Amino acid sequence: MDTFTAAAARSRDLNRRITEHPEQFRVLTGERPTGALHLGHYFGTIRERVRLQAAGVETLIILADYQVITDRDAVGDIEANVRSAILDYIAAGMDPAQAVIFTHSAVPALNQLLVPFLSLVTEAELHRNPTVKAEYAASGRVLSGLLLTYPVHQSADILFCRANLVPVGKDNLPHVEQTRVIARRFNDRYGDVFAEPEPLISAAPEVPGLDGRKMSKSYGNAISLSMTEDQTADAIRRTRTDAQRRITFDPAQRPGVSGLLQSASLCLGTTPEALADRIGDGGSARLKRITTDAVNDFLASHRRRRRELEQDAAFVDGILRRGNECANEIAEATLHQVREAMGMGYANAL
Repeated sequence: MDTFTAAAARSRDLNRRITEHPEQFRVLTGERPTGALHLGHYFGTIRERVRLQAAGVETLIILADYQVITDRDAVGDIEANVRSAILDYIAAGMDPAQAVIFTHSAVPALNQLLVPFLSLVTEAELHRNPTVKAEYAASGRVLSGLLLTYPVHQSADILFCRANLVPVGKDNLPHVEQTRVIARRFNDRYGDVFAEPEPLISAAPEVPGLDGRKMSKSYGNAISLSMTEDQTADAIRRTRTDAQRRITFDPAQRPGVSGLLQSASLCLGTTPEALADRIGDGGSARLKRITTDAVNDFLASHRRRRRELEQDAAFVDGILRRGNECANEIAEATLHQVREAMGMGYANAL
């Protein structure tokens, strides 16, 4: 049985246990604030977070601002991206009174865990990480030290707060496996401190961009949750399709048509094949009209709620302040225990 199959089997049991005893779980999830959150984020991660919190699972969300600089010379407007993400989280249904939303840069003790954790992994293990390899291939540049150690930084994110549940897709499973290895090696060397977190394999579908490639702001193919209806319509209208009248779902040969079909079908709760049959010989013009209506209707309540939240300038500040304070308390307690285990308890008295 391969790693993914085994993790998927464990995830089925985890979901049963979550339903029966949600209070036994603490989930850590999040993303790098590199741009506006989009439809792919909504279906891929945000909806799952809302589900877990509604089930009673304690939820921590990290906006990994330090990881924005791993492979970029220009980092963009990180503050605006952080604030925008928080608005989208709450508009999507996260409870701000319960969720702990925080940033890397505001939790020094979390980042200090990176030092002992780095002593527990080899350079070869870091180079084998799929995310590191993908980012290196995309940039074509020499690896920065921060990018190379990116997987260990993620392990610190998970272990500092004692998260025992990490929602992931197939591509991110190696990060949780690396975290489990680090927890195990730390415990073997210094005594039992960390529990090994469990990956919760998400059943969320992959959401391609409008042109069939991965949905990304850098590709200009993403439907941001913060877009207006007119901006959404314009983005869909500019998507390249083809001259064939008959609409079919064929990601390999018709990426633009198929990307639109997938976005629309997710919002409509159907399959891209069924939607293609419904459109038939209507051509790209009808496909784009249906996609525009489907996306705008689906996001209407989210965007309305988001606009309401934006009216209170102090709203995001309050959420982030509370989240950072809570994360710091947790991180300091964990660092205190780590120092004691490593024979450095004298540092706790300083």
